Order: sequence, then structure tokens, then C-alpha cells
Amino acid sequence: MTFDSTCDLYDRFEATARVADPVFRDFGARTKFSGSAVTVKCFEDNSKVKELLATPGAGKVLVVDAGGSLRGSMIGDMIAKSAVDNGWEGVVIHGAVRDSAVLATLDLGIKALAATPRKTVRRGEGQTGLPITLAGIRVAPGDLVFADADGVLVLDAGALDA
Repeated sequence: MTFDSTCDLYDRFEATARVADPVFRDFGARTKFSGSAVTVKCFEDNSKVKELLATPGAGKVLVVDAGGSLRGSMIGDMIAKSAVDNGWEGVVIHGAVRDSAVLATLDLGIKALAATPRKTVRRGEGQTGLPITLAGIRVAPGDLVFADADGVLVLDAGALDA
């Protein structure tokens, strides 16, 4: 799914486009990415993030509602490398990452709030495949996620077909 820019998409779909609050920073080598949303809600436990990014992800963007917590990272270099190996387009994390120097070298879009050296404790907690809310917008599984230097924009699934 290619696009010129989130700005052009906003101009075209102004009435229905959902634009995330401008809180995300780029951490991956790919600063422009898009795909169908896969959602996960988890707080200070990245078990489900690791699990999902180890599955085939071509054409998909993982959107993570980590509650905005900066106390532990949702992905680091090993999980991000798994995402690259499995063809994911990108990850949008309402939370933190770690290993930012390595993340910057990986062909993966990664938007997150901040970096921290802390990892999370894996307890197998979290929910997948449900509508989530982060950075002021709602994202449902299958929604279309677009990210570039100007931010993150979400459209309903099928919006480009209309």
C-alpha cells in the first residue's frame, strides 16, 4: 500500500481521517510505512508483541497500546529483527523501545514515545485483535495505518476502495 504523504491523505480524507497526537518519534530505518492494523493492548508486558512480530507480517503494521508507559520497552533489537525477518511494515507503540542505535539500522518502521534501557517482565499478559485507543485516536484491527515524518494517520478498512 503506497502513499505520497500523510498530509495528502489527510487532504483527501479530511472528514474521516484519524490523526494521532504528535507524540511519536521515529526509531527504525524506515520512516515512511503503511499497512493493515494488527492491534495489541498490553501494559508493561511485551509478551504479545513478541508473539505477534514472530508471525508473517507482510502488509501489516502492529499498533501497540502500552498505556503510554515509559517504564519498560515493548521492543528491542531482537524482537525488531524478528519483525524484519517476518516482513512486517512497521510498529506504532504508545510506549517505549530499547536498543535504539540498533533499531535505527533495521528496515522497519518504528514509531514510539521514547527509548529506555529497561526491558519489560514477560507474564504472558495482553489482549490482541480488539479496537484500541492511543494518542487520541481509535484503531481497530484491519484499519489502514499510514506513518511518515508528519505523523500517524488511520483510515477505516476499505477507505481507499471508495
